[in-house]
Amino acid sequence: MSAPGARAVAAIIPCKDEADRIAATVRAVLALDGVDTVVVVDDGSSDDTAGVAHAAGADVIVHARNAGKAAALETGVRHLRELEAAAARAGTGTGPGAGASALAPRHLLFVDGDLEDSATNLHVLVPPVLEGRADMTVATLPAQKVAGGGRGFVVRLAREGIEDLTGWTAVQPLSGMRCLTAEAFEAASPLAPGWGVEVGLTVDVLGAGLRVEEVPCELQHRVSGKDWRGQVHRAAQYRDVWRALTRRRLRRALSDRAPGVAHRI
Repeated sequence: MSAPGARAVAAIIPCKDEADRIAATVRAVLALDGVDTVVVVDDGSSDDTAGVAHAAGADVIVHARNAGKAAALETGVRHLRELEAAAARAGTGTGPGAGASALAPRHLLFVDGDLEDSATNLHVLVPPVLEGRADMTVATLPAQKVAGGGRGFVVRLAREGIEDLTGWTAVQPLSGMRCLTAEAFEAASPLAPGWGVEVGLTVDVLGAGLRVEEVPCELQHRVSGKDWRGQVHRAAQYRDVWRALTRRRLRRALSDRAPGVAHRI
């Protein structure tokens, strides 16, 4: 257990209809050294995801309607900052905003809600950020126990787009498990909408001159199948990744034409 005031990471878990998995995920993340707060954003679930997450120890925010992963992450971070500010004003000395973190916002750990007990392995993402060796770490996952139904089109689009825009080649450009500094999150805000959020994060963090490191992590999660639902999901991913890359290419083109002018598209 870390000393009081030394824990400087908060986990944000966006999820939808994960009542069967979210409790194990929350408990595993709460046990990570360096993490003292877990915020679950229930993004329009039709099951009892929110109630189960709360019972497991998470601070829970509920979207009445599904708003997408990026919106859920932004809601979670905004809620965390409100908690930190309230704790600092109250001078409670515990929880978000206490001790050293009253002066600086928490670093962030983004976690998918379906990892269950394997989320304990996320601990490898935290030290490079806390020790100042990386501004964002990205988990690279092993082969999953249940194979997915995709053919790699979205991954190739994301990898090639990131490399074209930044010169950096990602092993797993769509990995959602990331630990990042508060400054890195701000550099990537507002986040790319929907399923383009991971690609947008990588491009924007690297574009700000910050450091990104991929870290092998033994995680298992549910993968999209070969049925029509899986095909629809991958089509939405492709659309959102394409949009995120296109907007950043346009932003770069505008910046080249007008150096020194900020362009948010």
